[in-house]
Amino acid sequence: MADNVPTREQAWTLLTKYNETDRARRHALGVEAVMRYLARKQGEDEEVWGVIGLIHDLDYEKFPNAHCKKTEEILVEHRWPPEWIRAVVSHGWGLCSDVEPKTTLEKTLYAVDELCGLVAATALVRPSKSVLDMKAKSVKNKWKDKHFAAGVDRALIEKGAAMMGVELGDLITDVIMGMRERAADLGLAGTVES
Repeated sequence: MADNVPTREQAWTLLTKYNETDRARRHALGVEAVMRYLARKQGEDEEVWGVIGLIHDLDYEKFPNAHCKKTEEILVEHRWPPEWIRAVVSHGWGLCSDVEPKTTLEKTLYAVDELCGLVAATALVRPSKSVLDMKAKSVKNKWKDKHFAAGVDRALIEKGAAMMGVELGDLITDVIMGMRERAADLGLAGTVES
């Protein structure tokens, strides 16, 4: 175990040092919200899951060609716990990392990262521009349109859901529910009254 256990505030400071755009920061906040929601649902440590969700794309904006590798270097330098670093790096498995997700936390992060992007994109094209009134069916309808949010790797999401042992529709619902908790911060409250 590392000498210190990073706080959310430390993670946010680090994240905002390396990620300057609202888009990158909102994605991080969305993944954090979903990880916290799923941690509570599964009786896991919400703070640990949330901080790992928040920091998972630390290097992506400034070092996209070294994604996960640069994050690992930065987190080692800041003396983050090795198991936290492993969890963060495992979300890039098969794309930019050889670290296979093994723990429940790792499998969850792997599954929800891309899905958060698809849920956010779906919310923004709805009349309400909100996740507050959105159901999984809306995301499933957009799922079929390969031109919509074309950068989202749907096969990776399916693989993640299978690793978690959950149905895709249930995972989509969980992601929506998690993102609802931070809808305003994510720019996804739209015109719906909460």
